[in-house]
This record gives sequence, structure tokens and C-alpha cells, in this order.
Amino acid sequence: MTRARTLLLGLTLACGSEEPTIDRTDCEPTGGGETAEREAPAFDDGGFLEIYAATGGFRSGRPAGFELTPDGREVLFLRSGPRDSVRNLYALDLESGQEREVLTTAQLLRGTEEELSDEERALRERLRLTARGITSFQLSDDGERILVPLSGKLFVVQRNASEGAIRELPSDGGYANDPQFSPDGRYVATVRERELWVIDIERGTQKKLTSDASETVSNGLAEFVAQEEMSRYHGYWWSPDSRTILFQQNDESEVETLFASNPIDPSAAPHGSPYPRAGTTNAKVRLGLVDIRNARTRWVSWDNEALPYLTKVVWTEGAPLTILVQDRAQQLERLLTIDPQTARTARLLEERDAAWLNLDHSMPRWITTGPRPQLLWSTEREGAWQLELRNENGELVRALTSPELGYRETLGVEKDGKAVWVLASADPTEQHVVRVPLEGEPRQVTERPGWHDASFGGDHEGQPLWVHVADTQADGMRIAVRHGAEDLLHSIRDASEAPPFTPQPEFLTVGERDYRAVVIRPRDFEEGRTYPVLLSVYAGPGYVKVRKGRDRYLREQWQADHGFIVVSVDGRGTPYRGREWERAVRGNLIDIPLADQVAGLQAVGAQVEELDLERVGVYGWSFGGYFSAHAVMQRPDVFRVGVAGAPVADWRDYDTHYTERFMGLPDENREGYAASSALTHAGDLERPLMIIHGTSDDNVYFVHALKMSDALMRAGAPHEFVVLAGSTHMVADPAVARALQGRIMRFLADGLR
Repeated sequence: MTRARTLLLGLTLACGSEEPTIDRTDCEPTGGGETAEREAPAFDDGGFLEIYAATGGFRSGRPAGFELTPDGREVLFLRSGPRDSVRNLYALDLESGQEREVLTTAQLLRGTEEELSDEERALRERLRLTARGITSFQLSDDGERILVPLSGKLFVVQRNASEGAIRELPSDGGYANDPQFSPDGRYVATVRERELWVIDIERGTQKKLTSDASETVSNGLAEFVAQEEMSRYHGYWWSPDSRTILFQQNDESEVETLFASNPIDPSAAPHGSPYPRAGTTNAKVRLGLVDIRNARTRWVSWDNEALPYLTKVVWTEGAPLTILVQDRAQQLERLLTIDPQTARTARLLEERDAAWLNLDHSMPRWITTGPRPQLLWSTEREGAWQLELRNENGELVRALTSPELGYRETLGVEKDGKAVWVLASADPTEQHVVRVPLEGEPRQVTERPGWHDASFGGDHEGQPLWVHVADTQADGMRIAVRHGAEDLLHSIRDASEAPPFTPQPEFLTVGERDYRAVVIRPRDFEEGRTYPVLLSVYAGPGYVKVRKGRDRYLREQWQADHGFIVVSVDGRGTPYRGREWERAVRGNLIDIPLADQVAGLQAVGAQVEELDLERVGVYGWSFGGYFSAHAVMQRPDVFRVGVAGAPVADWRDYDTHYTERFMGLPDENREGYAASSALTHAGDLERPLMIIHGTSDDNVYFVHALKMSDALMRAGAPHEFVVLAGSTHMVADPAVARALQGRIMRFLADGLR
């Protein structure tokens, strides 16, 4: 099978999603890194928070970043220790099942401290990545070499060499960002000081391909909204013949600069970054084709005034260079081909949606095994996601899946091009690996109820090899290498620390709208007794909170064990329930989510008699924090106490691509923006509210919490404001994460007495 992607499951993330390409905003403090020697909070009588923070939420030590070698002999992956965040590179031999250490961070750093550029630090924030050390690597197309970036330097490792296996590439010119092998493995491209460079590996020489960068112009880097909202992290792409690079140039001269700071260190200057707030000017993006031999650039022509968002680039051997672009409203997108010789574009196909167009980050994809290339494309045109097969001209050949299958993402294409492997499920609480033949019926490969994902790579005896990552109700987290649809070859050792208990979630379908819900009771639950309720909430677009599995509910089980019943509900606006369900929130991001969370909670209470609906608290982070603030402001009859972590206060202060997709432009939807703003309802607060925010947050800026607190103070509404000095949208410091969780629980418990 063709190598599709590097799977990021199992990273030490601080977000609610296991994979960053799924969710960008549901970040919760889990901790990560080294253990902090401090007294455990009084609320944490069992010491769970100490261990939870020290182990990064029991994720440190879990393998991540899988790459299968083209020869089908090894799986390369990254892993740290169970109580640290420094990751090293390992390989699993698929014949013997033996694991070997390929490369360590200590080998490369040689006693020096790891350094991060502003661009690398921003990328890790976009990925919600708190791991350190070797956090990424790339395998050459022939599988012979491994490219490892660390601390701004580049190292090439010869896989099968016994001596002289590690070569450091030239580092003159600045910190190396986003390095990539050329397809033939002879070169490495990278971005230094906002310019694109190419390095000849054998000769040890390098050349600067662009020379017009400035404080507001960059070459070869993905702009903020591409990384944060489109899950596109690269700003340049190699041609299949390794002679040309397509790169993006960003002009951010008209983009607002917002500043994040660490006020606990008044000598440190605030860090400024271009951040386009809703209704303001975006970065101007254009594409250039540069010849690596003479560094000459030809600029690509498309109507980037009408279609300014560059969402995807695909350059595959045997298929046309293809880009996907959207209009500002995200209601029109076009798939264009680029002629590398003339730099001109031609339209291949077009999609429209009266509300908004979601992005499938795995699309488009070309199949090049036959006499003519074929195009894989996905669409919600019939009311739910479907996978389509189209010819080289973009014309529909056939739909490969029905709307009922619940297609979500393409993982890979079999080597002979006869089948596609995808993620899909008709049940929004589950995700499965499905094999879809180009001719024939889809077959679900994974069976156990839970959340399955996969990374595909080499083939063996005509069958694809893949790494299977799953959190199931029966087994919790499991990582293994599989062969085709049947065979299990080897498990990959998980070095993460075993939790001290096993979560016991119960999944329900409730209410007239069939809301999906999960209920977590105390492990010492007593029949006939009622318990106060914690609504653990996200409620926003693009993310499913209720997922079948076991290990993802560790924190919720710990909360429940302190005398609560924890409930989560997914209402309208969340994905995997069809186009109409998801787009019901268009123009107003609070009214329907709030109504559905209340209706879902009451429907759960009708089935689970032990819920005391007179004592309900609500807690969430990012969109969940935004929701929690609205919940206690607008529905004090339901919610007695709320905790708003890193909340959006006013959508006018959030970024363009996310906000305008759901809300439209501020000047065209003044009523919706006003109704959706927490500032509008601040005067209605009569319940206890805790606001938490990191001062260095460059996703939901600290200004949101300041504005919310200011509005509440002016309205005479008492509230608690917890400032996390130096924290970003993640809470990566384990000592802070541990103390914060204890403080949150004490606040909720006090409010529900």
C-alpha cells in the first residue's frame, strides 16, 4: 500500500482528541514531562493527580509516529519513558518481533539543551504536542534513510549501516524548520529564517532557493489558519522527479499582530504573532514553482482573491499536481490542477454548500496503478460523507460508499489499486477500519466496540501492513501490527504506566433526538442513593466527546470516585450525524448546543435515577469552557456551578477560518455574534463561575478571559479568576496541571453542596 501518513496517536497531548488532525480546540490540562516534587492537593487523597500529572495522563511511554518500511520488514516509531516526555526512535523487526533502539535524543544533543525556533514552537502548539526530544522523523521513499530534526539541526540515519550510520547535515543559515526528503532521497529541503533551502546530502552542500523574505513575508511555511484550522502543516511540496518544489509565500503585512506574554517574568518581551481575527485581513498566500538547480521561481496563477484559502496540495507521480482552494465563506471549493511547465491552473471539480464545506484532510488522493490515473474524492453532497471514484478529468465514475456507512477519512490505497482502506462508522460513538474495494461492497475489518485508527505502509505477500491503534471497551488501549484484514503479527510495547483503576463508562442513547451520552459512576456506587452531577462538556463543532472506549475516561472516573456522576452528551453541531445535524448551529454557536445539552442531560436523568439534577455542575476547556460560561449565565435553573477553561468570550476575537465557517462575517451576522458572545450575558450570572486561562495562549488569547472577567466585574457578578502564568492553550507543566485539577474539583464540590 502507499504510505499515507504518520499516525500521531499516543502522543503526550494536552487535548481531548487522540489525534491533532481531528480536533484543534478541546484542550484540557493533563500535564507531561518530569515529576514535580510537591505536596498533593488535599482533594487528591489517593495521590491519583500526582501520578496523572507525572505520566502525562498515563500517555507518556505510549508509542507514536508510526512508519512502516517499504520492504515490510520493520515499523519505526517514537517513545518516551513512562514518566518523562523525551522521546527516542525505535524499530520493531516484523519477522522476529524484536525491538531495537535506533537513535536517542542524548546521542544527538551530546549534553546540550534542546532549542526551539519560534516556528517550531508554534507548530508544536498547533499539534498540541508537549513531547520533547525526537518528536518527528521521515523515512525516505526507498526506506533506506531516516531524516531526524532536533534542536534546529538535521541528521540523516542510514537504516542498515553498522558504522557511520548518522550524518549531520550543514546547519549554516539558521534553525531548520519542516525538513523533508526529496522523493529520490538525494536532497533535503528545509526552511531557515523564513527562506526555502535545499541540501545535497552526499556533497554536504546547501543552496538558498528564495531570497525575498522579511518580517512580514515568509517562504515555505504554512500560515497560522492552515496549521490551526485546516490541519495543513507543510508550506512546500517536492515534485515526483525531485527537481522542483512548489512552495507557498505568505504576505502578512496586513494581518493583525497579537501578543502573548509571560507576566511572571516582566523582563521577558511579549511574543507577537500574526493572528487574523474574524472579519479582519488574512495572510495573502500565493504559490511558486522553484527549480532547485537554478533557483528560478514561476508563480502559479489562480483566482486567489476569490479563493484565498489553500487547503490541500497533492503532487503524486503519474498524476497531475493538484490543489484544493476555498472561498472566504467556505461555501465554495475548487479542485485545480497545475501545469508545472506553464504554472497555469485548470478546474477539475467544484463543491458548494449553502452553510459551509467541511474539509476531509485525506482528500484528494490519486490512484496511479492503472493505465490512466483515477481520483478519490469525498463529499457530503447527499447529506452525509461518501467516498467517490472519479476519472482523471474529475468526472464521477461511481460512489464507493453509501451515506449510511459513515465514511470519515481515507487511510491508504492497496498496492495494486484494487481497494481503499478508510475510517468509518454509522455509530458516532465508534470508529472502525473498513476495506472498500473499487468494485464490490465495503467490509468492516475492526469489530470490537471502540475507537480504532490505523497507519498504513509496506506490503507483504500482496497484503497491506498496518499499525492498529484502538481504545476499546473490553481491552482499553492496544497497539499492534496487522497483515491484511485478518492476521495479527506483533504487539508494539506500550511503556506507559498502568493506571491504578479501570474506568467504568456506560454508553446511552437518550431523548427524542437520540443524543449519545456517557455516564461514569463512582466505583463504590451505592444503589438507591442520588449523586450530584458533573457535565463534562465540549459541545462544539468538529469534535465528538462521547466515544466508546475505556482508557480515555480515566480523569472522569477519578472525578466520579469523589462522589459525583460524570455525564457527557453530544448534541447538534457535532460531527458524524449527517450534514443537517452538524449545520444546525450555523450563525449561532450557543443557542442550539445549550438547548441540546440541557435536553440530553434531562433525558439521561430520566433513565438514570441516581442523578440529582438539582445539583449539576459543568466543566469544559476551550469551546467547552465557552459553553460552561454560557451555561451558568443563561441556565442557572439547571447549572449551579461552572468552570470555564481557556474560554472564547467573543467570537470577534477568534480566528477567521474557524469562526467564519460557522458564524459568517461579523458585519453580516451582528445579531448572531452578539447572541453567541459570553459578554452579552455577563450581567445574568448568579451562580459560581471559575475562569481559567494561560497568559501565553496564542490560540484562544488571554484577552478572552480578561474581557469576560471585566464584564462580570462591571456587572457586579462575583467570580473566580485563575491565571496560569506562562501557560499556553495546553497546560504542560505537571505541577500546574495537578494543582489545577484539585482546585477545579474543590470549586465544583463547594458549588454543589
